[in-house]
Amino acid sequence: MGLEDKVIVLTGAGSGIGAASALLMASLGAEVIASDINLKNVELVVEKISKSGGKATAYQADVTSFEDVEVLMNRAVKDHGRIDVVVNNAGIGGKAQNKTAEHTLNDWHNVIAVNQTGVFYCMKVALKQMMVQGYGNIINIASLAGLKPSGNNLSYSASKFAVVGMTKSAALEYGSKNIRINAVCPGYTHSSLLDQLLASRPDMEQRLKQYIPMGRFGEATEVAETVAWLASDNSKYITGQTITIDGGTSLL
Repeated sequence: MGLEDKVIVLTGAGSGIGAASALLMASLGAEVIASDINLKNVELVVEKISKSGGKATAYQADVTSFEDVEVLMNRAVKDHGRIDVVVNNAGIGGKAQNKTAEHTLNDWHNVIAVNQTGVFYCMKVALKQMMVQGYGNIINIASLAGLKPSGNNLSYSASKFAVVGMTKSAALEYGSKNIRINAVCPGYTHSSLLDQLLASRPDMEQRLKQYIPMGRFGEATEVAETVAWLASDNSKYITGQTITIDGGTSLL
C-alpha cells in the first residue's frame, strides 16, 4: 500500500486519529499538509514525521472559517501543484452529555460548525481544485454515531449523520469526474473525545465495553490504517462508502 509522492491535506492532524494518520501516511511516502487549529500540536506531529525521514508541513487552520480553508488548500496547490487526497478529520464533541431538551445551544452551534460545516467547506474548496486536475480523493471521518442512534449526544450525532449524507451525495455527483469520496466511521476509539466521554461518569468505560463484541476500544492507529488504504490506489474502485471500524459494535 504505497502513497509515494501523493499530496495529502489532512485537517485535525494535531492529535488522535489525525496525528496517527499523518504519521502513517508520511511513512508510506506521502507529502502531508498537516493542519490543525492548535498550531503547536500539529508542529509536534510534523517534527516526528521529519525526524523519521518523512515529508510534512504544519499549517494552522480553523475549518469553521471558509477563508482559512481556502488559504490552506491554495497553499497546498501553490507549494505542490496539486491536491491528490483530502482527509477531513477535524472534529469535536459537545462539552456536556445531555438529552435533547437540555442540549446547550453552544454545544449545538460549535459542534455543527466544526464537524458538519467544516467538512462542507473543505469539500467545496477541494472539489473545485480536483475538477481542474481531473481527479481526486476525499476521505471524511464520520463516526459510528453517524450510522446508529447515540443518546445524550444530539449535536455530535446530527453532525456525523450529516457527514455520511454529504459523503454519499458528493460521491454520486463526482463519480463520473474521476473523484471518489468515502467516509470512515470509527466506533469508540482512544482519543480526547473518548476521554471526555469516559469522564462523564465512573462506570462509563464498563458500560461502553459491554456493547463492543471485541471487548476493547479501538486505537487511533487502527483507524489510520483504513484512512491510508482509502488514500491509496488500492481502493480506486471504491466511492460513496462508509467503512465502519468499531470492533463489532454496529452488530448489536
